[in-house]
Amino acid sequence: MSARLGSIKPKEFIRRLRKAGFRIDHQTGSHVTLLDDAGHRIVVPFHVKDLKKGLLFKLIKQAGFTVEEFKRLRKKSR
Repeated sequence: MSARLGSIKPKEFIRRLRKAGFRIDHQTGSHVTLLDDAGHRIVVPFHVKDLKKGLLFKLIKQAGFTVEEFKRLRKKSR
């Protein structure tokens, strides 16, 4: 499979991380901080626009996922 990922809104990104076991720790201004039990800490900008491709890949990596694993989180939610 390819490592291509379509555009995604911050709200959907957070929803997928919550399905994977992350919890919202707090929100400061327009940024939401999420934590998981493994010690991963992710700060997601919470705006109306889609996340930029570079930032999206960086956040996925910080969360400890590959692109393919992150894609599978979407399939679980449907």
